[in-house]
Amino acid sequence: MVMYDDPRILRAIAHPTRNRVLHELSAAGSLRAADIARLLDIPANQASFHLRQLAKYGLVEEDPDAGRDRRDRVWRLVDPDGIRFRTADMLAQPGGRAAYAVFQRNTVARGRHLVERALAVDGTDNPGRSVSEWSLLLSADEARALMEELAEVVERRREAGRARGPGEDRETYSVFQLIQPYPEDDV
Repeated sequence: MVMYDDPRILRAIAHPTRNRVLHELSAAGSLRAADIARLLDIPANQASFHLRQLAKYGLVEEDPDAGRDRRDRVWRLVDPDGIRFRTADMLAQPGGRAAYAVFQRNTVARGRHLVERALAVDGTDNPGRSVSEWSLLLSADEARALMEELAEVVERRREAGRARGPGEDRETYSVFQLIQPYPEDDV
């Protein structure tokens, strides 16, 4: 597992398009810029630009074994387990607080968007779209164990999806996990 500590990485992954590129690569394992462009409905040159930006920060790399030939550029995450960083380490570095503020603002907005889309009444019947909320009595150790158990389930599903590969009957789903002590109500 790679642990990133450069605050500029937070700004790079806070960008909505780059963040989505990372999510698509996380789900699929490896993709071409043209595949990403199709999935995100953006021009291929824009997908290539964002891939190069992510590569500049060491987040993605070419996957030469996945290409059909030497000209076929296929990309993958440097760490297939995703991007991890310690917040305290990032905040302690020059520019860390500002980069974290951008990352935090965009992550909150993305989380809100995901919940709003999952709760939208739009006439579609998508059984894979839901928001669930439970209240549990847990110790801090039990909360950590729950996070690990959920991560194992998600990882099994991700590996199975990567093994099958992209297909007409599959699309990338977002699993947004939040486990915390019940916050004080601000509303």
